[in-house]
Amino acid sequence: MSNDTEADENAPDEGDGVIDEAPDSPPSDRTGGADNGVSGPPEDPLGPEERGPAPDEHGRAPEGRDEAPEDAEGTIDDLGSDVEVDAEVADDVDEDDLLGGLKIDSTEEIDVPDRLVDQVIGQEHARDVVMKAAKQRRHVMMIGSPGTGKSMLAKAMSELLPPEELQDVLVYHNPDDGNNPKVRTVPAGKGDQIVEAHKEEARKRNQMRSFLMWIIIAIVIGYSFIIAGQILLGILAAGVIYLAFRYGSRGGDAMVPNLIVNNADTTTAPFEDATGAHAGALLGDVRHDPFQSGGMETPSHDRVEPGAIHKANKGVLFIDEINTLDIRSQQHLMTAIQEGEFHITGQSERSSGAMVQTEPVPTDFIMIAAGNLDAMENMHPALRSRIKGYGYEVYMDDTIEDTPEMRRKYARFVAQEVSKDGRLPEYSAAAIEEVILEARRRAGRKGHLTLKLRNLGGLVRVAGDIARSEDADFVTRDHVLQAKGRSRSIEQQLADDYIERRKDYELQVSEGYEVGRVNGLAVMGEDSGIMLPVMAEVTPSQGPGEVIATGQLKEMAQEAVSNVSAIIKKFSDENISEKDIHIQFVQTGQQGVDGDSASITVATAVISALEGVGVDQSLAMTGSLSVRGDVLPVGGVTHKIEAAAKSGCDRVIIPAANMQDVMIEDEYEEMVEIIPVSHISEVLDIALEGEAEKDSLVARLKSITGSALSQGEAVSGPSSPSPQ
Repeated sequence: MSNDTEADENAPDEGDGVIDEAPDSPPSDRTGGADNGVSGPPEDPLGPEERGPAPDEHGRAPEGRDEAPEDAEGTIDDLGSDVEVDAEVADDVDEDDLLGGLKIDSTEEIDVPDRLVDQVIGQEHARDVVMKAAKQRRHVMMIGSPGTGKSMLAKAMSELLPPEELQDVLVYHNPDDGNNPKVRTVPAGKGDQIVEAHKEEARKRNQMRSFLMWIIIAIVIGYSFIIAGQILLGILAAGVIYLAFRYGSRGGDAMVPNLIVNNADTTTAPFEDATGAHAGALLGDVRHDPFQSGGMETPSHDRVEPGAIHKANKGVLFIDEINTLDIRSQQHLMTAIQEGEFHITGQSERSSGAMVQTEPVPTDFIMIAAGNLDAMENMHPALRSRIKGYGYEVYMDDTIEDTPEMRRKYARFVAQEVSKDGRLPEYSAAAIEEVILEARRRAGRKGHLTLKLRNLGGLVRVAGDIARSEDADFVTRDHVLQAKGRSRSIEQQLADDYIERRKDYELQVSEGYEVGRVNGLAVMGEDSGIMLPVMAEVTPSQGPGEVIATGQLKEMAQEAVSNVSAIIKKFSDENISEKDIHIQFVQTGQQGVDGDSASITVATAVISALEGVGVDQSLAMTGSLSVRGDVLPVGGVTHKIEAAAKSGCDRVIIPAANMQDVMIEDEYEEMVEIIPVSHISEVLDIALEGEAEKDSLVARLKSITGSALSQGEAVSGPSSPSPQ
């Protein structure tokens, strides 16, 4: 490392964490091991006894350093849902048992796992990817809905990485170039010892300087008082000597290194959440120094601040909403991933820190990037390529199959939320069952449970708060039911408010027959249904006939209207090329209408207006429509049905394929009749008044669509609703 033969002979073995003796020795490879070979100060104040044993040839800490647990609980293969619920389970489990056979009275009887990795529920594919990535140190990109466990899996990965590879990072003053501080990596726990040793040596030097200074001052003052008789001159000389010594002592302080990454007390691999971090917090920064000369300046190495990429070395760097990072930060992040090291420099070009650039600092981290589906659109393509080229991409599931085993784990989830909060009463068995029922309902699919556990955890906490306000010993089913009302989303509160306002102003019709008016159904947000009237009118055209739709229709809704117009043109006996068909989505507001779930509503309204036949106003409907007249499944049917019931409707038409997804609350079951349909002819048969006119219209529609379906015959469709 040094050209000095004597220095080479006396140098310690490479990798033992000792600072190189030669101040001008060039840096060596920094890509691995505990010692990267960067030259430090002229002399290492630590002796061999203080340094401790050296790491092995792979840079791992010696025996006695905190090791990854080797018992069964600590193995990397025991992750999350593979861990069984620690409670008594019935031998013969009834498939309809909401607790999956758990024989408990409350969550107090369920043991919560200590490790975060054992608390993960569901996400089978994502868990397999995380296990592989942790074993092979691969990067991962997780895409999925908010609240499905992306950050929890990232934290779980950090617990699976071996902590014995952790390192401390020190930054030293460079006597040759103050704006290029030197960097040193040593085994975790040794950084503090080196800094303290340097500080102790600096204190000893300062004490010697102070002792010498006061002796010289005493001699000068004594000489000026006793021999020369110049008292004022002696005082001035003493002041000059004092300032000179103080100014000279600053150079000794600059020899104390700056410990920027300290893993001395870290027992697991680092986990750094850099979501929304600005450039300095992510990439590191150098503080501005207003005093840059005259001996008052702060040494550049003392102003170096590490970024999240440096703190995450040998651990996990987690960035959610990765697309919100600016392009420059994403480009630097690519460099850190590719090279495994990254210089720290000032991020503000107007700061004195912009002139400082350290030697490369290790950035050997596993990156977990996360986001929603739109995250991939604004993400730097080269960054995504690096993650994919050196790791995995995984989509997070929104639901999981409803089995007795999973119900038991959802019971454990409730116990976990109670334990994490620390201020909630325990849940009774009936309250747990109601939470599992809500998990079914929020899944939106028959035979599934939702994996949006953050929102479900919010329900658990609200119910617990209600129970605590009543000084109850346990959270009961009634508390959970109250919480479901109090924890409504903003969209649901708005939807309920709209329904009440429309009733007040008689804008909502739920009885009688009207021509060209149909009660459609829509979803606001993810869990809020609302009734959306659609009106149609046919007028003479001043030119070529056209279909005119108003109500803030978005692209998909406009396409749905166009598809419906194809059926209308073929259906009508009249020449509609000389007529305009006006379609209005009433009171849609600024949000507008998206999706094609109002297709059968539009078709019914237009046919009613063309033929002058009234539509039953006690009926609401939802469903997509093909150009051949088949009714296709849509999303959010449960919330739409409940909205119709709240609005006073007696019957609701939904696609037959959606019947498996209906999970309405008990209070609405007696309020509304659910009618499944599979063809537009069935919709007209149910919705229109007048038997003779209706029979003629239905027969004509069956003949022109080419689907001679008998009453009640089902059309096959997808097993799960489309996201409309």
